[in-house]
Amino acid sequence: MVQFHATTICAVRRGPDDICIGGDGQVTMGETAIMKNGAKKVRKIYKNQVISGFAGSVADAFSLTEKFESKLEEHSGNLKRAAVDLAQLWRSDRGMRNLEALMIVADKDDMLVISGTGEVIEPDQQFVAIGSGGNYAYAAANALFNHTDMSAEEIVRESLRIAASICVYTNDNISVEKL
Repeated sequence: MVQFHATTICAVRRGPDDICIGGDGQVTMGETAIMKNGAKKVRKIYKNQVISGFAGSVADAFSLTEKFESKLEEHSGNLKRAAVDLAQLWRSDRGMRNLEALMIVADKDDMLVISGTGEVIEPDQQFVAIGSGGNYAYAAANALFNHTDMSAEEIVRESLRIAASICVYTNDNISVEKL
């Protein structure tokens, strides 16, 4: 089976009014072929009150995002309740248990990582990164967040640029969404 590697997503919150998620645009097939350079993996959802970014299998990530959006509608935009409800659905649905995707979602109050295995994680820090270059972006965000006065968007962009310079599955075609 051909495996798709895709993406690095980074999210940063600098206070209640400075929240940003960004991602690179690369989709890689197998170990040797770049299938797309400009995929957009971050977007605003639920009346532009929530931002999300996904990493992993593209089809699984779209399925995850779609199901999460319906849970947000069901819970009137309550991010935590929607995430927990999605996780419960995941664990009980055989077809969903094997989704290979991760998603970062954030609103004005919360930032969460949701996985295809039904995990809902609230990061300890005000920044988080996932995907192929997630560890590189996380390390960069950690340094920039703690040792500069850069905005959330500046940290996200620079963290993704650093990850792109190290990770072969991450490019510097960066898209960003802010709340």
